[in-house]
Amino acid sequence: MYFKSGCGSNTILVFPAKLEVDVILKATNITKKFGELKAVDDLSFDVQEGQVFGIAGPNGAGKSTVYNLITGFYSYEGTIEFDGRKLTGLPPHRIAKTGIARTFQIPQVFPSLTVQKSISVGSRFGARGGLDPAHVDEVIRFVDLETERLQHTDLLNLLGKKKLMIGAALATKPKILLLDEPMGGCNAGEIRSLMDLIQRINKELGITIIIIEHFMKVLTELTEKLLIIESGKEICCEAPEKVVNNPKVIECYLGNSYADS
Repeated sequence: MYFKSGCGSNTILVFPAKLEVDVILKATNITKKFGELKAVDDLSFDVQEGQVFGIAGPNGAGKSTVYNLITGFYSYEGTIEFDGRKLTGLPPHRIAKTGIARTFQIPQVFPSLTVQKSISVGSRFGARGGLDPAHVDEVIRFVDLETERLQHTDLLNLLGKKKLMIGAALATKPKILLLDEPMGGCNAGEIRSLMDLIQRINKELGITIIIIEHFMKVLTELTEKLLIIESGKEICCEAPEKVVNNPKVIECYLGNSYADS
């Protein structure tokens, strides 16, 4: 994915055409134990380049732990490959440089920094090639924080902080973006705004997205494939319209009230 400035305030987004779809992220038999507890239990899945891939399941199912394995925060059994390269054993800062960016459930901001400075941090320390001021400007416009550019981040509302987190991740020029419950705490209008932004990131920038989310209607609209896990194990992994009708998913996660709605 590349950003390229156009005339005036317009931004032309250019990325190379792909003739065939490749697997960009592959997890094979990954397991993570905390003492006797298996937080992730022999889990395998593939994410295709350009795909929006969802992960859902009950609280404590191991969803965020999967992100921590991908990004190198925890050691694990099994293998994870990204863009043809094995990530297993690499530290988080090395993994970030390969083109993986993530956000967290609770917005992480630097209250003493402005929006522009915060996104510049992502560009300076995360991006391949270092600080790119033009790219920072384009990201700020893309996530619709232009009017808040010089505002300190602690003054942003919840939606603004979530856009800032996504912007800081985009500033690293990722190939894949991991979103951890981005809709948490948002009202209906804010959820719609974030959904539109996520779709634009995927369609206009060509960035592969993995999203953990509890709102099933968000996942059924955004994702092409949906992995449901419980106690660290796969329940099913298929198209969202099939997932919501899967008896095992209804039993362990959605409940009969969702099935009857």
